[in-house]
Amino acid sequence: MAKWTRKDLISTYDLSAEEITTILDTASEFKKVSERRIKKVPALRGKTVVNLFVEPSTRTRTSFELAEQRLSADIINISATTSSLTKGETLLDTAKNIEALQVNLLVMRHSAAGSHYFLAKRLSCGVINAGDGAHCHPTQALLDTFTIREKKGRIEGLNVSIIGDILHSRVARSNIWALIKLGANVTIGGPATLVPREFEKIGVRVCDNLKDTLEGADVVNLLRIQHERQRASFFPSIGEYAAIFGLNKETIKYLKPDALVMHPGPINRGVELDSSIADGPQSVILEQVTNGLAVRMAVLYLIAGCL
Repeated sequence: MAKWTRKDLISTYDLSAEEITTILDTASEFKKVSERRIKKVPALRGKTVVNLFVEPSTRTRTSFELAEQRLSADIINISATTSSLTKGETLLDTAKNIEALQVNLLVMRHSAAGSHYFLAKRLSCGVINAGDGAHCHPTQALLDTFTIREKKGRIEGLNVSIIGDILHSRVARSNIWALIKLGANVTIGGPATLVPREFEKIGVRVCDNLKDTLEGADVVNLLRIQHERQRASFFPSIGEYAAIFGLNKETIKYLKPDALVMHPGPINRGVELDSSIADGPQSVILEQVTNGLAVRMAVLYLIAGCL
């Protein structure tokens, strides 16, 4: 296992294959903790973690908070609506005031891409990216990768397809970087207006129809249409999108019987994914949620160890 030396986790783009593997291996050990009768360890006892969520979140925020509790950290939760950001305070001033309270780790979600890079350079405490705009969501990519490795036994050589709103998806970008570094073959698909061909430059296969995207895939990761980040109409209607790119009882025939079906949530049932498949035998969606806890415990533990 490679030695961890980073005080921040900002992006999977920054990580080497060895660092990603270190996180996954550490998460494997922490997953065992959640399977014990007593699910707490003292790894972060005496450390203070602030969760600053300027964008709404259910899964990620809950997962981080529970991970911090399992590691015995002291926790402070701050949302945008209850912070001085609503009074015009800058993000840097908010973060500096938090750090002045001798905080060790700042877990943040923010709508501005690059906000975590900006703070990490100016704070001595650790900064963990829980999502920044349409840019990055490293812990989601890591838990997805962990789930694939756990179910398939490897990442290298697997065919992984990501389908949906690639253009506005921080999950897609983070997954692509992590998977390619670990040797997977990545295909992205969806409406041509939502699937940037620039990813071909790094070896990603780009498709504009569902059949070609699904055939040969060992894993398919479905993404929702992110209306909140779109500034224009990228396809005629939700109904048309569901008919052409939705995974349902008809289109699943293109997928191998042992292929994994994944989704980062929240699911728009009946659009990108039918309920029969989301709740079916190929789905590992709830396992992703479970594994997210172990991965976030690993990230918190590794970064706290460098402070």
